Amino acid sequence: MRDYKKYDVWVKAHELTLHIYRNVTATLPKNEEYALSSQIRRAACSIPLNIVEGCGRSTEKDFVRFLDIALGSVHELEYGLLLVRDLGFLTNDGHLIVNEKLNEQKAKLIKLIKIIRQNT
Repeated sequence: MRDYKKYDVWVKAHELTLHIYRNVTATLPKNEEYALSSQIRRAACSIPLNIVEGCGRSTEKDFVRFLDIALGSVHELEYGLLLVRDLGFLTNDGHLIVNEKLNEQKAKLIKLIKIIRQNT
């Protein structure tokens, strides 16, 4: 079994999730609490959760499958944040900050997926 806490991709995913909770969804209007806010939080949490679940699997193939799911959640979160910005709930500067974190997360996931696939 792999120790997920040793993976930089998990560390960054955890930091991204904390940022989403503290700096994005906390500022959304109350009427979005059970709709957009909830969906964005679920997508954000899904990233580190899938990395953790993949680390608990016994094969590299299973690990990569969960990394792929995490990557899908990054894309889902990316759209959710675009929507939040376009609805006027997130400033352009706020969006740029979180988008930079998203791009870093995507790059790290893609790199790890490629490395594992090349070695199997």
